[in-house]
This record gives sequence, C-alpha cells and structure tokens, in this order.
Amino acid sequence: MNTFSYTRAGDVATAVREVAADGAAKCIAGGTNLIDLMKENVERPSRLIDITRLPLAEIQPSADGGLRLGALVTNTDVAYDAQVERRYPLVSKAILAGASPQLRNMATVGGNLMQRTRCYYFYDTATPCNKRQPGTGCAAIDGFNRMHAILGPSAQCIAVHPSDMCVALAALEAVVRVTGPGGERAIPFAEFHRLPGDTPHLDTNLAADEIITAVDLPPKGFAAHYAYLKIRDRTSYAFALVSVAAALEMDGDTITEARLALGGVAHKPWRDRDAEARLKGQSATRDHFQRAANALLRDAKGFGHNNFKIELAQRAIGRALRQAAAGEEHP
Repeated sequence: MNTFSYTRAGDVATAVREVAADGAAKCIAGGTNLIDLMKENVERPSRLIDITRLPLAEIQPSADGGLRLGALVTNTDVAYDAQVERRYPLVSKAILAGASPQLRNMATVGGNLMQRTRCYYFYDTATPCNKRQPGTGCAAIDGFNRMHAILGPSAQCIAVHPSDMCVALAALEAVVRVTGPGGERAIPFAEFHRLPGDTPHLDTNLAADEIITAVDLPPKGFAAHYAYLKIRDRTSYAFALVSVAAALEMDGDTITEARLALGGVAHKPWRDRDAEARLKGQSATRDHFQRAANALLRDAKGFGHNNFKIELAQRAIGRALRQAAAGEEHP
C-alpha cells in the first residue's frame, strides 16, 4: 500500500474543497471496495478524505413524493427501512442479494454507486488492463472471461459493473444528487455510469471534483409487481453471473408499463427501452416475455468462456418477468 495523507471533512463544503484541491484524492466512507483496491495497489490515492461525519446519513421524503437516500446511509439501513420495504421492495431485495451482512453494515449508498469492477485482470497488476492503466490492453478479451460482459463491451474493456443495488435503481429510474465547486446537480441514473468505449478507466460521469450527496427514488416504486433475480455460482456472497430487476404495472393480466434492468452483463446496469416497450399492452405470457428477452439480448456477444451467459440471461429475464407478473413473494 502506498503512502497517503488523511483528512476528515466535517461538512460537505469542506469535502468538496478537499477533493477539488487534489486530483489524486479519494473519499472514503465504509471503505469496502476502496481499501481492497489500495491493498492490491490498484488504487493509489495521495490523500483519503474521510466523509463519515457529513450529515448525509438519513432517509427522508423527497419533494416530489419519493424518497431520498443520503449518500452515507448504509446498505443495511436502506434494505431494512420500513418505507423502502413497503414502497421500494425491489431495492431492498437487490441489496439483500448482494454481499454479506458484515459488508452491508459498512457499505454506503454513495459507495455502492462507485464500486469498481471485480475483473480478475483489473485486480492483478501483473497483467495488462486498460481500466487500470489506459493503453496497456485488455487481458480479459482473450483470457478467462467467464464473468465478463456480453452487452456494450468495447475493444478496450469487457468488464462488468458489480453492484446489485444499482440494477434496481436503474429499473426504478432513480436520480443521483451530486455537488461540486459549481454547485449541485442531478444526474439521471441511466446517465451516471458509463460504457467502456475508448475510456474504460472512467466508470461514471461524476466529475473529479464532485461528491455524491444522495440518491432520489421516484414516487412510483412498483411495489405490487416486481422481482429481483440473481443467478450466481453459489447462493452465499458472490457476484452475479446475470441479475434481473423486473418491475411491472398491471391492469388485470395486461402489462401497462414494464421496466427491465440487467446486472452482470455490462459495464453499467443495462436497460433497453425498446425491449420494455414490446411488453406494453401485452398479456403476461411466456411468449411475450421471451420476445422481450430476445429483443433485449439481440446484440449480445460472448467472448468464449462467457457465451453461456446469453442463454442464461434470456431464461433469467423470462423467470423474473413471470415472478413480477404473478406478484409472488420470493427470496
């Protein structure tokens, strides 16, 4: 681990000022991802800015009738919050499907959004990785790529985003609140994370001198017809091979609105508005669900070891939609 300085910020303005003053500084709260990366010499910040004392650890109603999750609220507190469980059970289920209880007790809302990929080659500094060191190449493309992307990859990177919570937030169309020297701004969740393109080292559209202050959940939570399905190698703490957040509005057996977000398949939580639109006005049948799955995965591409994920994703989408349509209680 490299040498670094440590600063504790007492308010948001101080945290922003500290981040803006040093491009190599990193904010730290729960530290569940950053500390691992520092131990492996993947991240080498010159300064750590402790933001755990900032007044950002509350869950409260937002002005539009939704719910605001402070950036420092722990994953555990979100998952078990009575309002989240009642109005946004998709978020609660997604969080409880990820990590271990010990990690959820430490991990924060803002930190969850800023997680970096669990690609083996990203963590192995002896191998080339464009995300870790731009221009060196991507060892995963011709390497062991079982966990890697089948949607939205580039010649520079085929890593996937690891979060479960973010898949649910993408389906619900949450909004990320950030602040920097230029003031506050709101980033629609679909625009927060990036595809790799030619800049795989940039995971998000958060500016280097900004910090996350909150995530706003919209008024509509799809609490009656939802499902979060996570397919992984083991049912205990493991990252998704494929995950699906499905949210439906139903009028009897007819779908009036559909949201689908996938995890474990791309550099960001993956949505396809065209695939969702195919479900609107349709009855909740296996055939219609399969057509939506096929549309969503029409451009999917495997890289050898992960070819199986295409069919796995198709089946997972169908299963998640059936669960959501039925309004089933499920683990």
